[in-house]
Amino acid sequence: MAFYPLQIAGLVLGFFGMLGTLGTTLLPQWRVSAFVGSNIIVFERLWEGLWMNCIRQAKVTLQCKFYNSLLALPPFLEAARALMCVAVALSLIALLVGICGMKQIQCTGANERAKAYLLGTSGVLFILTGIFVLIPVCWTANIIIRDFYNPAIHIGQKRELGAALFLGWASAAVLFIGGGLLCGFCCCNRKERSHRYPTPGYRVPCAEGRRNVTTLDRTCTSYV
Repeated sequence: MAFYPLQIAGLVLGFFGMLGTLGTTLLPQWRVSAFVGSNIIVFERLWEGLWMNCIRQAKVTLQCKFYNSLLALPPFLEAARALMCVAVALSLIALLVGICGMKQIQCTGANERAKAYLLGTSGVLFILTGIFVLIPVCWTANIIIRDFYNPAIHIGQKRELGAALFLGWASAAVLFIGGGLLCGFCCCNRKERSHRYPTPGYRVPCAEGRRNVTTLDRTCTSYV
């Protein structure tokens, strides 16, 4: 199977993208406290994630608490939870499908065409995972930036972009690249097979064809 490095690179990038998606989902640093006042000595820092809130005091103690009620959460937070969970599940499925399409795995026997289609499907799923990661990350970043420049919101309630958002953007980029490599591997494999096994063509000479038609007309004449 040609273009084997594309397959390995796509699966490796997909694996790292899956880990980044899982880390983005679990990290509490989606929204962090913003220090826009005149006091530069800060002893307390707030972290807000999809599942918990954390308070870090004097860079020594860290206390985290899970959200008490699911129904009491803001709508965008509930949607972000659902989308990130779907993204984690899709990335895992994409990785498993891609592993089944590897050359050394005998899930589909020696059928190279089936393996190429499995890798192409894995690439599409990785790209979908990147889209599902981008939606809640960009949505949350937009809300943070909008509230930060809103003069009606108190300084103590303003938030900044957390490390989890940057990890989500990086993970989405890695997933897009990995998925694109796997889709490219599938397309290159199909083109190589079409060039290697061209469709045979049959052409009947004109003179011979006419002679055969004349002979057929003479022999097939019937009298009633």
